[in-house]
Amino acid sequence: MIAIGSFTMLINVKSIEIEQVLLLLLLQVGLIIAAARVMGMLARRIGQPEVIGEIVAGLLLGPSLLGWLAPQVHLALFDPSDMHGVPQGLMPIIVKILSQVGLVLLLFVIGLEFDFSHLIPSGMATASISLAGIALPMTLGAGLAVILYPRLIPEGSAGPDFGSFQLFLAVSMAITALPILGRLLVEWGASRTRLATITIASAAMDDAIGWILLATIATFVKVGAAGQAWVQGLAMAGLTIGMLMALVLVIRPLALRLVRSSLDANNGEVSLGLLSAVLIFAFGCAVLTSLIGIFAIFGSFLAGAILSGDERLSRGIQLRMRHFVTAFFLPIFFAYTGTRTRIGSLAGLEMLLLALLVLACAVVGKLVGCGLAARLSGFSWRESACVGVLMNTRALMELIVINVGKDLGVVPDALFTMLVLMALTTTVMTTPLIVMLARDTEFEGPLQETGWLRRR
Repeated sequence: MIAIGSFTMLINVKSIEIEQVLLLLLLQVGLIIAAARVMGMLARRIGQPEVIGEIVAGLLLGPSLLGWLAPQVHLALFDPSDMHGVPQGLMPIIVKILSQVGLVLLLFVIGLEFDFSHLIPSGMATASISLAGIALPMTLGAGLAVILYPRLIPEGSAGPDFGSFQLFLAVSMAITALPILGRLLVEWGASRTRLATITIASAAMDDAIGWILLATIATFVKVGAAGQAWVQGLAMAGLTIGMLMALVLVIRPLALRLVRSSLDANNGEVSLGLLSAVLIFAFGCAVLTSLIGIFAIFGSFLAGAILSGDERLSRGIQLRMRHFVTAFFLPIFFAYTGTRTRIGSLAGLEMLLLALLVLACAVVGKLVGCGLAARLSGFSWRESACVGVLMNTRALMELIVINVGKDLGVVPDALFTMLVLMALTTTVMTTPLIVMLARDTEFEGPLQETGWLRRR
């Protein structure tokens, strides 16, 4: 999050030309959205989800390409040096604020779409796939930290302690991008198959456990690990649990009653008043978790999850908010991530090999862990491989997690870049591998009907 000291440049407001700031911001946002749309359409044309193109657009606008090919243009657009009364460093702060507001709204929408019925295991298959999809990747991540830490954090430097670094890397390996996974299955026409249902349920359990672990790690990283810091950490954890219990036991029944009353009075439509009320609730929960000491995005996700009991509300919020958040805020978040990604930090053979090792551990953790669990649950080898490939999809959720790690100070530049490339690569792999493996599985028919797979 943004340090208070970062706002010292805003104290003397009269010295800042607001119109110039607005002009630069409009240019930035327009360029970011245009690049995201173009790259998103290109991604669709080659059989990839649009989010892949949007992530690539963010990387292209960052220092890794635009900043490398045309550094003066990049600086003039994204960080002008005291140009026309715009202080250097102000525009990146504004973009960061916009990206964080976008994440708060996006996590609220994701929470609202979260189907708690997915957390009820359909037999042992869901539970075993989910646990394997967490245990093996986290184990590999913890082992990987032993190799990466001395190479990425020089001895005597002011980097994170090994424990925080290891815990975060372990959790980052266990994430699955549930929203992207669900969209892919819908595009393929396979979302109603048993294989898809169990995979979605497993991914939902993975993400629920992953977010809990991430919030816990964030708590203890923020307060430290010694002396009274543990007491403060336990207090933060206690406040978070208390807030969650109050939301579930007290606020949820009352909120759903009010929501349903408003929907019934407006023929099932989400009125302006109801939309305002749920946004106030989302921001209020975000403020509470921020005051407790964990990130605001956890609060907005909880707010969405608490209100997820009425399908009419979820559908109405999707119609009113989802497209705007996806078209406006999400590309800004990807562009912000792009500004933090430095491909140059991977210069040299050793760094490239370490990046490949990160990718290999991420892929093996999900493919082997989830694939073997699916096989032991009675699926064929091809179906088990499909489960592993789907659970290996990371994309958006991984980017959110590693940005949290960056803000916590536990992810150095090189590791951030490695994890961004890993998130991108694991998502790009999904569609071609599923098409390759779909024969003689439940996915074959739906993929043929939707044109992804040729008929025999």
